[in-house]
Amino acid sequence: MGIGTYEAYVERLEKMKPNVYMFGEKHKRTGDYLSGGLYVIKQTFDWAHDPEYEDVCTATSHLTGEKINRFTHIHRTQDDLLKKQLMTRLLCHRVGGCIQRCMGTDALNALAVVTYDCDQANGTNYAERLEKYIRYSQEYDLVANCAQTDVKGSRNPKYKRAHMQPDPDQFLHIIKRDVDGIGVDGKPCKGVIVRGAKVCNSIAPYADEIIALPTKFMAEGDESYAIAFALPGDWDGVKLMALPSKHHKRKHLDAPIGHVGDVESMTIFDDVFVPEDRIFLNGYDNPDVLPYAGYLALMFAHYHRHSYTGCKTAVSEVFAAQAALVADVNDIEKAAHVREKICEIISTAELVFAAGQVSAYRAVEFPNGSWVPDEILTNAGRRLAGHKIYEEYGTLADLTGGICASLPTEESFYDPETAELCNKYITRNPAYTAEESHRVMRMMENKLCDSFEGSQMVAGMHGGGSPLMETITMMSRYDLEPLKDIAKYLAGFEGVKLPRYERATATPRAMLDKFEQAKKSKK
Repeated sequence: MGIGTYEAYVERLEKMKPNVYMFGEKHKRTGDYLSGGLYVIKQTFDWAHDPEYEDVCTATSHLTGEKINRFTHIHRTQDDLLKKQLMTRLLCHRVGGCIQRCMGTDALNALAVVTYDCDQANGTNYAERLEKYIRYSQEYDLVANCAQTDVKGSRNPKYKRAHMQPDPDQFLHIIKRDVDGIGVDGKPCKGVIVRGAKVCNSIAPYADEIIALPTKFMAEGDESYAIAFALPGDWDGVKLMALPSKHHKRKHLDAPIGHVGDVESMTIFDDVFVPEDRIFLNGYDNPDVLPYAGYLALMFAHYHRHSYTGCKTAVSEVFAAQAALVADVNDIEKAAHVREKICEIISTAELVFAAGQVSAYRAVEFPNGSWVPDEILTNAGRRLAGHKIYEEYGTLADLTGGICASLPTEESFYDPETAELCNKYITRNPAYTAEESHRVMRMMENKLCDSFEGSQMVAGMHGGGSPLMETITMMSRYDLEPLKDIAKYLAGFEGVKLPRYERATATPRAMLDKFEQAKKSKK
C-alpha cells in the first residue's frame, strides 16, 4: 500500500477488540470521544496524498524503493531529517498543535540505530526482526504510539534502580520467558510475559500499534527491565486507561480549531504475551545487551526532541498568529508593548526551528545507514521551547483580555432576543465584523480556557522531556574543558595557547561509548 488512507485506518480501528477503559466502562475505538484525535490523524493521511505537500509528507523507502508516508520512514539522509522537521511544522499549523504521529516515527528510527549496534556488538538478531516490522508498518501506513515513560513508583533515592522498587511492577519487565503462545500472525511461537504500566501515552486508544521502549539506563539487576517490543493496540492483556480531551463543541461557528483533540492513556500490560519476533531488545536473555536499554531510551528522546523543533516551532507560530490577530481585533496591534511581545514569540519560533535545522545539517551517519542529528542543538531547541511555553500562554491572555473567560454562550449570539446586542458588544475594531470578532474570541476561549488546552500547556513543558532533562543531557555531552582554555588564554595563564575551538557533533552514542570504556577498564 505504501501511503495509506484515513478510511483504511478507521476500518482497522473498527475491527480492533475493545480494551479502552473510561468512566468505569470498556470502549471500542469508535465514538465521539475519539473524534478530536481522529481529526488530527486524518491530516497525516490526507496531506500525504496532496501534490502540494507530498515533497515533505512522503518519502522513498530504503527497504522497498516504494513511495511511503514519511511517518513510517527511516531517516537515511540529512535531507530526510530536514523534511521530517518541516513536515511536522506544516502539519502542526493545520491543527494548531501536536500532530500526534511523531512518537511512532521516532521510536522506529531509534530502534533502527540501536538494534543494529547491539547486533554488531553482541551477535543478536534484533535488527532483522525490526526490518520485518518496519516493512509491515510501511506497507499498511500504520499509526504507532510509543510507550516509554514507566509509572516509576517511589522516587526515593534508595530505590533508584528499577529492580529495587518495593513493587517490582513499577517498571515494565519480563516475568516469564520461553513461553509458548500465539504470534501476531496467528501461528504458535515462543515469547515472554511482561507486566507493568506506561503513562503519558498520547493516542494509544487510536493507534494501530504500541511500541514499548525502556525509560532509562538499566544496570546490573535490571536485566528483566531491559525490554523493547511492539504489539497491536488491542493485544490480549493490554489495557488502556484513557483520558479523552478536546475543545468545546461548536454549534454555530464551525472552525478547524474546534475539531482538534486527543486521548491520553495509562497503558497497562497485565501479564501480556510478547511473541519473540516482536521483541527488539531483551536483557533477560542476554545481560550483555543491558546498556543498550539506556542507549535506546536516549536515542528515542533525541529523535523525539528533534521532532519537537518542528512541532514547537509551529506551536509558537500559532501563538504569534493568534496574538497578532487578537491584538488587531482589540485595535491595539500597533502598540509598542504588543509588538515587543509578538516579537518575543517569533524569536522563540525562529530559534527553535534553527536549532533543529542546524542539528540536521550537523547530523552524522551511523553504521546502520541512519542519520542522527546533533544532540546539543536538538536539546537546546527543545529546552528553549519548554521554558517559553507558559510565557506564550501569558502573552495571549494579556492581549486577549478577560472576555475569553466570560464570553456569553455561543447560542446567545444566535438567539433572536439577544443576538443583536451580543454582536454589538463583542465588536471592537470596526475593520472586523461582529462574527469575525466573535470567532476570534471563541478561538481564544478554546486556547486559554478549556480542559484540552490546559493539558496541552503542560505537554508543552514536559512532552519529550522537561527542560531539566534537556539540561542534564546537554551538560553530560558538552565538554567544558576546551571552553575553560579560552578563558585561561584570555586571563593570561602561563603556557596556555588559544585553542582552535569547534564543538564536535554529539549523539547518544557517547553514553554507550562511556559504558564500554568503563567495562574495558574494569577488565
